Amino acid sequence: MTEKSYPATEAQRQTDDWNPMWDMMEEMDPDYLEAFLNFRSVPQKQGPLPQKYKELIFIAINAATTHLWAPGVRRHMQNALREGATKEEILEVLQLTSIMGIHSMALAMPILAEELEKQGD
Repeated sequence: MTEKSYPATEAQRQTDDWNPMWDMMEEMDPDYLEAFLNFRSVPQKQGPLPQKYKELIFIAINAATTHLWAPGVRRHMQNALREGATKEEILEVLQLTSIMGIHSMALAMPILAEELEKQGD
């Protein structure tokens, strides 16, 4: 029986962009990990955005409250600076990304007000 090849997984493993969680994914379902890595590489390999803007978007994704992946933030900041981004541009990306956290308050405050009203407070 021929052993299956996973070129996207092996290529990704050779970069400094390997998430340790992918080791578990690879063990449990190597086909899924290979498909995922191929999917996520599409906008990196093609598309009209200059690399600097892709890196700024990657900073936002990695710094977002739903992701919080510090190694990715660091790596993409380094890449963005190498691609010509300024510290002011990176700071603005972080400021814009931090707005996501306010949604917790926007969701919860009306609920709190309703519950306090029910309590008579």
